[in-house]
Amino acid sequence: MQDIDLIITGSKALLLDPENSCIDNAAVAIDAGVIVAVGQADKITRQYRAKKTLKTGDSLMMPGFVNCHTHAAMTCFRGIADDLELMDWLNNYIFPAEARNVDKDLAYWGSLLAAAEMIKSGTTTFCDMYIFEDETARAAKSAGMRCLVGEVLFDFPSPNFKTIAEGIAYTKMLIEKWKGDPLVNIIIEPHALYTCSTPLLTEVRELAEAKRLAEDYHLPIGLHLLENAAEKKQLEEKFGKGAVSFLKDIGYLDEHLIAFHCVSFTRKDIEMFASHGCKISHNPASNMKLASGVAPVPEMLKAGITVGLGTDGCASNNTLDMIRELSTAAKLHKAARLDPTVMNAHTVVRMATIEGAKALGMGKSIGSLEAGKKADIIIIGLNKPHLTPMYSEYSHLAYAMSGADVDTVLINGKIVMENRKLLTIDEEEVMRRVREIAVKVKQSLKK
Repeated sequence: MQDIDLIITGSKALLLDPENSCIDNAAVAIDAGVIVAVGQADKITRQYRAKKTLKTGDSLMMPGFVNCHTHAAMTCFRGIADDLELMDWLNNYIFPAEARNVDKDLAYWGSLLAAAEMIKSGTTTFCDMYIFEDETARAAKSAGMRCLVGEVLFDFPSPNFKTIAEGIAYTKMLIEKWKGDPLVNIIIEPHALYTCSTPLLTEVRELAEAKRLAEDYHLPIGLHLLENAAEKKQLEEKFGKGAVSFLKDIGYLDEHLIAFHCVSFTRKDIEMFASHGCKISHNPASNMKLASGVAPVPEMLKAGITVGLGTDGCASNNTLDMIRELSTAAKLHKAARLDPTVMNAHTVVRMATIEGAKALGMGKSIGSLEAGKKADIIIIGLNKPHLTPMYSEYSHLAYAMSGADVDTVLINGKIVMENRKLLTIDEEEVMRRVREIAVKVKQSLKK
């Protein structure tokens, strides 16, 4: 019998492996933060002896959700500018609010609040683009969350830097500081083609390529792309060609590119992304709220593009609940196509887990319950009226559950929430701090 750190026993386990396996009376064996074995509980308990056993009763075990695109610290701006068009929302409300308010304090406490919200709704990994991202990394590390974070880069000054050179220097600092960390990973993130010049985009690409060559390091690039029809028209006028064709010309189209939104993609755009192995984060709730449109995700998936799901930030969603997001993704495309068969429950659950992990370049280490992968696991209690009866776990995830149904969360083998109680975050302290920040934000909006 092998000695290990932890065994989790529960009634069901969704593995999200290539076979979409579901095991009754399941158990997961974990040692040193890694899944050692998954299988029937009686078999696992005969093979392994654990320092701790977590008995979960009538529950569903599955991999944690992967949020492929958000702006964590924007929890501090939740609800300040609703019901607006994208460019109006961004230029006349969000950018000014950020210029007046964002500092290290807001970035840290806003990100820690986001971590609390994400853990409590089952997210174990998130990809973040914002300002003072070292503070977001520090908050995620403190919370015990896995993350992929990058400082947003513009042609114009941000609250964290005055020049492009300073922004690039800050990004290099993040890469060096967090290299090799078990939870924090770095991405380079020019904001968008309408806020970044070609020289900046070129410098970003050269930095990423140099780091990959020198250190054999998976360093992705992420950017907002073709979020609505107005952006598509603007970029075509700017470049004299489509935005994706422009990205191809400057050497951006490869397996390291993660594009956020991609609402106004043409068939040609989809073909180019598919042939170059680019990845996409679909953010349906944000796209709906800003009336940006409906991304052609069924065509993207048919073409073989890896598509994950993201919530976007709390100023444009306004929640970080990935169960709500995957449910939105399933229903939005049915309504848009008048076809109830598109984006079925299996598809959206995989997008929120293993496909999201693949989109972030982490598919070999997270996203499914398989031996050798990191133990990022959530446990959902099933003994509830709205989850009774249950004929399909996937159906319940897509159409019946919410983030509040998540009872227990493990990340890297460590229990970070048990029976709805956060173990790595002082929830009351974080909310108090953000409420104090919100008072200052509200006052700044009157200026």
